[in-house]
Amino acid sequence: MIAFALTVVMLVFTARLLQVQAVDASAFAGKAAVNRYITVPLAAERGTISSRDGASLANTVDAYDVTADPYLFTRKQTGVADAPERAAALLAPVLDEDEQELTRKLAKKDTRYVLLARQQSPRTWTRIKNLKREVAAKAAEAGRPAGSEKTAAGSEKSADGGADQAADVLAGVYREKHPKRVYPNRELASSVLGFVNSEGRGGAGVEALLNDKLSGEDGKITYAQSGGRQVPTAGVQEHPARPGANVQLTLDRDIQWAAQQAIREQVAASDADSGYVVVQDTRTGELLSMASAPDFDPNDISRADPKALGNAAAQDVYEPGSTSKVMSMAAVLEEGKATPLTEVTVPNRLKRADRAFADDVDHETWHLTLNGVLAKSSNIGTILATEQLGETQKQANRVLHRYMTRFGIGRPTGLGLPGATSGILEKPGKWSASQQYTIPFGQGLSLNAVQAASIYSTIANGGVRNVPSLVRGTTGPDGKFTAAPEPGKRRVVSEKTARTISRMLESVVSDMEGTGTNAKIPGYRVAGKTGTANRVDPDTGRYDGYTSSFAGFAPADKPRVTVYCAVQNPKKGSYFGSDVCGPVYKKVMKFALKSLQVPPTGAKADPLPVSAEKDRGKKDR
Repeated sequence: MIAFALTVVMLVFTARLLQVQAVDASAFAGKAAVNRYITVPLAAERGTISSRDGASLANTVDAYDVTADPYLFTRKQTGVADAPERAAALLAPVLDEDEQELTRKLAKKDTRYVLLARQQSPRTWTRIKNLKREVAAKAAEAGRPAGSEKTAAGSEKSADGGADQAADVLAGVYREKHPKRVYPNRELASSVLGFVNSEGRGGAGVEALLNDKLSGEDGKITYAQSGGRQVPTAGVQEHPARPGANVQLTLDRDIQWAAQQAIREQVAASDADSGYVVVQDTRTGELLSMASAPDFDPNDISRADPKALGNAAAQDVYEPGSTSKVMSMAAVLEEGKATPLTEVTVPNRLKRADRAFADDVDHETWHLTLNGVLAKSSNIGTILATEQLGETQKQANRVLHRYMTRFGIGRPTGLGLPGATSGILEKPGKWSASQQYTIPFGQGLSLNAVQAASIYSTIANGGVRNVPSLVRGTTGPDGKFTAAPEPGKRRVVSEKTARTISRMLESVVSDMEGTGTNAKIPGYRVAGKTGTANRVDPDTGRYDGYTSSFAGFAPADKPRVTVYCAVQNPKKGSYFGSDVCGPVYKKVMKFALKSLQVPPTGAKADPLPVSAEKDRGKKDR
């Protein structure tokens, strides 16, 4: 009987062993793996963004996400019921996180992974690591798995007695490498670069535009753990992360800095709402600067003004005023309706539609050349000139609209930046009775600063418009540089018309009767145009205040750089474009010419007459 009983027992053990090790082996292995193995993501390193000369504008530094496995904070694993509360109390001051929120995360059920804090510095993780060692050491000194810590009197209190037990409550805290985005130049080019949000994705600017290229592909790693630590002898399955591509912009870091300083100072001095400066290479269309004020520090967007987080130079639309007259003059010249010497009689008032139009200053009847109309920025003279574009006003409207769209008004800038606008230019059939007379001198249509700069670059480039570009190319993880696609180009006006407009713009700056004399640069021939427009308040939709602007290029006879400045709603001092933006234009243009080592051409200017009387006297002589 004893032998039979022993045989039965052995058979039962054998059957159970066969069931565990053979029949149900995979099931038990799976249950064991749940507790033994842990899978964590591997964040891809985000690519850098640099200026045209390779200087870093945005890069990444080592940082860690602090994570936890809630299963390892259960009573079954720690031996105490309040492990999440204890761990949260220890971690909250180190991570600067809310203690109750940490407790909630650590007490989660049905998950093996929670994120406690993002992108902590190596120093913070070192503090946590030291804290983990201290807690583990105290638990080990207690002398049992869950442990019990001594009171001040040296006696141990049990859990049943209501005292605190020493337990390794930080064993389930881990780190994951998650590089942090850093902008070493702080506010420099912040409106162009944008920022990276808390989820690691681009939230604005180039960071958002090229997020897929910059972010790369995340990987993951699965490893065995015991007591919250990786088992070094166990197998590891790793799918490595693929780093993002590096992006090189067309921006010149030094010119960007000069433009940003100049517009920031002018906005403050004028007590204005905002301002922008765009600098463009006239030959290629590449943007050398896109500066906006106010700006922000992308390293800490929590302190930034929400209105400053976009790229105002590409997003804000406004009526440009007289800087827009260049398009009207180009259309008149290209259509052969006048020459720079054509006489234009400009009365004090001009009745059209339901109103009487005036210039910015009261004057007796002027006898000007077409060049003089532009130099003195006469609204009335511009209306009279553009009326010649058609036999009827409707025909003239259609011709002018065609040229404006060729210059890029009412169309996308081509940059593709988030929030970028196309401006507003209604079809000529929808122009109101007053719009058909105000649009020629820059009221009744809207554009952004990039479009305004592109108009002058088109003239400077011999009448060919290059689509503005911001990205030079990308360098992939393999180190191969891929140039950005060539921007599109289109001829807008003939080279002859462009050269003529250039000479006329020189009169604006060089002639004492011109409105842009503040922009003179010693040694260089400068072409430019002032603008002072009634401003539409974006909050009320009504005219309130002014938009002051100045646009131009240099050297006028061999153009290399275009600079455009606009300031919104200056409330202190003068509001005229020549006074507000003329000095900004001069400061930025001088810096850009020196930075790019553009020498004066040495050629003498061939000025065009402003006054028709002077022109007649010149012809008589």
